[in-house]
Amino acid sequence: MSASPDTGRPAAAVTAVTAKDLPRLQRRTSGVLIASQILGGLGVPISIALAPVLATEISGTEAMSGLASTASVIGTALLSLPLAALMTARGRRPGLVLAYAIGAIGACLVVLAATVKNFPLLLLGMAAFGAASSANLQSRFAAADLAAPDRRARAISLVVWASTIGAVLGPNLSAPASRSFAGTSIPQTAGPFVWAAAVFVLTGALIGVLLRPDPLLTARALAGPGEQTRAGRSLRAGFAAVKASPRARLALLTVAVSHTTMVSIMVMTPMDLGHHGAGLELIGLVISGHIAGMFAFSPLMGWLADRLGRLSVIGLAAGLLSVATLLAGTAGPNHGQTALGLFLLGLGWSAGMVSGSALLTDSVPQPARAAVQGLSDLTMNTAAGVGGAAAGLVMAQAGYGWLNAIGAGLLLPMAALALFTSRRHPVPPADAPAKSAPAPTAQTPAAPAKAAPAEGVTED
Repeated sequence: MSASPDTGRPAAAVTAVTAKDLPRLQRRTSGVLIASQILGGLGVPISIALAPVLATEISGTEAMSGLASTASVIGTALLSLPLAALMTARGRRPGLVLAYAIGAIGACLVVLAATVKNFPLLLLGMAAFGAASSANLQSRFAAADLAAPDRRARAISLVVWASTIGAVLGPNLSAPASRSFAGTSIPQTAGPFVWAAAVFVLTGALIGVLLRPDPLLTARALAGPGEQTRAGRSLRAGFAAVKASPRARLALLTVAVSHTTMVSIMVMTPMDLGHHGAGLELIGLVISGHIAGMFAFSPLMGWLADRLGRLSVIGLAAGLLSVATLLAGTAGPNHGQTALGLFLLGLGWSAGMVSGSALLTDSVPQPARAAVQGLSDLTMNTAAGVGGAAAGLVMAQAGYGWLNAIGAGLLLPMAALALFTSRRHPVPPADAPAKSAPAPTAQTPAAPAKAAPAEGVTED
């Protein structure tokens, strides 16, 4: 089995996988990615929860408190394409390891900034810290590299589900992480960032040691010599692949709109609840329910996307997000209605993220996938950063109800494009996720299960 001549590595160094080995390797890869997602998921929220507080302490004004979190989002977006370029050239493992290493360096810079009271250094550190979030996002695509077409959404959803543990436990570890540095020269508010740096180093080491063989390089080797050209793997090829595929454009829009709608409404909900007399405990309960909706039900969304098709679950995402904006935007002092709206907001995000990510992977040639996936994360995080910043202005000028109305308006082009795509570019029966060929066996060629290519692209 030959590997890419561009890698400079012998075929055996990339993969010695046969068709018989593929299911076992996919399970192993998923297990490593789930474990890394749990660890990495601990590091991100444990520190993001205190970033606004730390920014206020260093800058001396609450007006600057939001810039720390914004710097992290910008860092996640800006680093998405360089990391994707590295993965495109060298595989998932080096890209993920480097991302967590940059995140650890960023956490150390934040600690240094807190110690010397340097606000620009804090923003630089938070931008680098965002690389860890980029690694968490890219892990969902790594899970799909070796998955059969009819199981890709489920492979992605399991990695998304693993984020639940970190999202729930991370903020609860902030207090002990802060207390652990009492009496030292490190400010207690920066303590969680020390813990985060250690977590990121551990996560990178886990991936570096155990994510072998590299899933992306293995998928390329299994795809055959025709998939190995460097030009076909470039970022330019990724842009061209999206431009050429209506389904890829829909997938990109779905991920970006779902994430932007969710972030814009979620970040302003605590403020609206506070305006209507809710205490911190109730606010925490509502946000916890929202997080549960985001992550806990992602395996269900993956199963639906594989069984019913990606476009059906994209439609479900649009419906759930629309109902969520209606409930939250008209709740007023009814905290139970707000809680239900936020739960559905998380559930709609999960449906859009899982189905959109799977459709994106389905819709572009195998060599260009890593580049396209990096473009997806860049688009998603940039849009969410703009949406989150604009949400505060809308809240201040028009109120929470109008913010939800604008969020609902963002869903209209996504729903319209999904309907247009389903009618103008229907999935051939052989290419429907639930109907794809069975996984390869020792009696079949040593390649992942193939479906008839849609939109004139090559499947791995």
